[in-house]
Amino acid sequence: MSLQSVRAFFAANAPDIDVIVTEQSSATVALAAEAHGVEPAQIAKTICLRVGDQILLVVAAGTARLDNRKFKDRFSGKPRMLDADEVVAATSHPVGGVCPFGLPTKLPVYCDESLRRFAEVVPAAGATNAAVHIAPGRMVELTSAQWVDVCQS
Repeated sequence: MSLQSVRAFFAANAPDIDVIVTEQSSATVALAAEAHGVEPAQIAKTICLRVGDQILLVVAAGTARLDNRKFKDRFSGKPRMLDADEVVAATSHPVGGVCPFGLPTKLPVYCDESLRRFAEVVPAAGATNAAVHIAPGRMVELTSAQWVDVCQS
Protein backbone atom coordinates (compact mmCIF):
# COMPACT_ATOMS: atom_id res chain seq x y z
CA MET A 1 0.00 0.00 0.00
CA SER A 2 2.85 2.40 0.75
CA LEU A 3 4.16 2.74 -2.81
CA GLN A 4 0.58 3.10 -4.03
CA SER A 5 -0.14 5.90 -1.54
CA VAL A 6 2.95 7.78 -2.75
CA ARG A 7 1.93 7.31 -6.39
CA ALA A 8 -1.57 8.56 -5.53
CA PHE A 9 -0.05 11.56 -3.71
CA PHE A 10 1.96 12.58 -6.77
CA ALA A 11 -0.90 11.89 -9.18
CA ALA A 12 -3.08 14.27 -7.17
CA ASN A 13 -0.53 16.93 -6.23
CA ALA A 14 2.35 16.85 -8.72
CA PRO A 15 1.55 14.72 -11.77
CA ASP A 16 4.74 15.98 -13.46
CA ILE A 17 6.87 14.03 -10.94
CA ASP A 18 7.45 10.36 -11.71
CA VAL A 19 7.92 7.73 -9.03
CA ILE A 20 10.98 5.74 -10.14
CA VAL A 21 11.10 2.06 -9.22
CA THR A 22 14.50 0.39 -9.65
CA GLU A 23 15.50 -3.25 -9.83
CA GLN A 24 18.09 -2.78 -7.11
CA SER A 25 17.39 -1.76 -3.53
CA SER A 26 17.80 1.86 -2.55
CA ALA A 27 17.17 1.19 1.14
CA THR A 28 20.42 2.84 2.26
CA VAL A 29 21.97 6.15 1.27
CA ALA A 30 24.85 4.40 -0.52
CA LEU A 31 22.55 2.04 -2.46
CA ALA A 32 20.18 4.87 -3.37
CA ALA A 33 23.02 7.09 -4.60
CA GLU A 34 24.30 4.26 -6.78
CA ALA A 35 20.84 3.38 -8.10
CA HIS A 36 20.05 7.00 -9.05
CA GLY A 37 23.50 8.16 -10.16
CA VAL A 38 23.82 10.97 -7.63
CA GLU A 39 26.21 11.75 -4.80
CA PRO A 40 25.20 10.34 -1.39
CA ALA A 41 24.50 13.82 0.04
CA GLN A 42 21.78 14.28 -2.63
CA ILE A 43 19.76 11.41 -1.18
CA ALA A 44 17.10 13.05 0.99
CA LYS A 45 16.79 10.67 3.91
CA THR A 46 13.64 10.87 6.00
CA ILE A 47 14.05 10.22 9.71
CA CYS A 48 10.98 9.39 11.79
CA LEU A 49 11.38 10.71 15.33
CA ARG A 50 9.44 11.14 18.53
CA VAL A 51 9.80 14.13 20.83
CA GLY A 52 7.65 13.56 23.89
CA ASP A 53 4.27 12.46 22.50
CA GLN A 54 4.83 14.05 19.07
CA ILE A 55 5.95 12.07 16.01
CA LEU A 56 7.65 14.10 13.30
CA LEU A 57 9.68 13.63 10.13
CA VAL A 58 13.03 15.27 9.44
CA VAL A 59 14.29 15.15 5.86
CA ALA A 60 18.04 15.77 5.54
CA ALA A 61 20.92 15.30 3.14
CA GLY A 62 22.04 11.68 2.98
CA THR A 63 25.39 12.37 4.60
CA ALA A 64 24.05 14.72 7.29
CA ARG A 65 23.82 13.68 10.92
CA LEU A 66 21.41 15.04 13.49
CA ASP A 67 22.93 17.42 15.97
CA ASN A 68 21.28 16.58 19.29
CA ARG A 69 21.92 20.06 20.75
CA LYS A 70 20.43 21.88 17.73
CA PHE A 71 17.50 19.47 17.69
CA LYS A 72 16.82 19.88 21.40
CA ASP A 73 17.04 23.67 21.12
CA ARG A 74 14.60 23.71 18.17
CA PHE A 75 12.07 21.17 19.44
CA SER A 76 12.47 21.53 23.22
CA GLY A 77 13.14 17.85 23.66
CA LYS A 78 15.46 14.99 22.92
CA PRO A 79 14.84 13.09 19.66
CA ARG A 80 14.05 9.38 19.89
CA MET A 81 14.21 7.23 16.79
CA LEU A 82 11.15 5.07 16.24
CA ASP A 83 11.66 1.35 15.75
CA ALA A 84 10.72 -0.29 12.44
CA ASP A 85 7.19 -1.26 13.53
CA GLU A 86 6.50 2.23 14.89
CA VAL A 87 7.76 3.78 11.63
CA VAL A 88 5.39 1.64 9.56
CA ALA A 89 2.50 2.42 11.93
CA ALA A 90 3.15 6.18 11.68
CA THR A 91 3.98 6.48 7.98
CA SER A 92 2.80 3.26 6.27
CA HIS A 93 6.29 3.19 4.70
CA PRO A 94 8.93 0.54 5.46
CA VAL A 95 12.32 1.57 6.82
CA GLY A 96 14.41 2.32 3.73
CA GLY A 97 11.35 3.65 1.92
CA VAL A 98 10.23 6.32 4.40
CA CYS A 99 9.33 9.65 2.83
CA PRO A 100 7.09 12.64 3.59
CA PHE A 101 4.66 11.75 0.78
CA GLY A 102 1.47 9.66 0.87
CA LEU A 103 1.19 9.48 4.64
CA PRO A 104 -1.95 7.96 6.16
CA THR A 105 -2.25 10.89 8.60
CA LYS A 106 -0.64 14.30 8.55
CA LEU A 107 2.67 14.46 10.38
CA PRO A 108 4.83 17.54 10.88
CA VAL A 109 7.60 17.56 8.25
CA TYR A 110 10.84 19.48 8.63
CA CYS A 111 13.48 19.81 5.91
CA ASP A 112 17.00 20.41 7.12
CA GLU A 113 19.10 23.23 5.67
CA SER A 114 21.55 20.56 4.41
CA LEU A 115 19.22 20.03 1.42
CA ARG A 116 19.21 23.65 0.21
CA ARG A 117 22.55 23.40 -1.61
CA PHE A 118 21.08 21.04 -4.22
CA ALA A 119 18.93 21.86 -7.24
CA GLU A 120 17.49 18.35 -6.98
CA VAL A 121 17.37 15.72 -4.26
CA VAL A 122 16.25 12.10 -4.26
CA PRO A 123 13.97 11.04 -1.41
CA ALA A 124 12.52 7.53 -1.14
CA ALA A 125 8.98 6.97 -2.34
CA GLY A 126 7.31 4.47 -0.06
CA ALA A 127 9.31 1.34 -0.95
CA THR A 128 12.92 0.23 -0.56
CA ASN A 129 13.42 0.46 -4.33
CA ALA A 130 11.38 3.58 -5.17
CA ALA A 131 12.30 7.26 -5.22
CA VAL A 132 11.54 10.61 -6.83
CA HIS A 133 13.77 13.38 -8.13
CA ILE A 134 12.55 16.72 -6.78
CA ALA A 135 13.77 20.23 -6.01
CA PRO A 136 14.04 20.75 -2.24
CA GLY A 137 11.80 23.82 -2.38
CA ARG A 138 9.11 21.87 -4.21
CA MET A 139 9.28 19.10 -1.61
CA VAL A 140 8.76 21.72 1.11
CA GLU A 141 5.75 23.12 -0.77
CA LEU A 142 4.13 19.74 -1.42
CA THR A 143 4.52 18.51 2.15
CA SER A 144 3.90 21.83 3.95
CA ALA A 145 7.32 21.35 5.55
CA GLN A 146 9.29 23.92 7.48
CA TRP A 147 12.99 24.57 7.00
CA VAL A 148 15.10 23.85 10.10
CA ASP A 149 18.79 23.65 11.00
CA VAL A 150 19.10 20.49 13.09
CA CYS A 151 22.05 18.68 11.52
CA GLN A 152 25.77 18.95 12.21
CA SER A 153 27.61 21.52 10.11
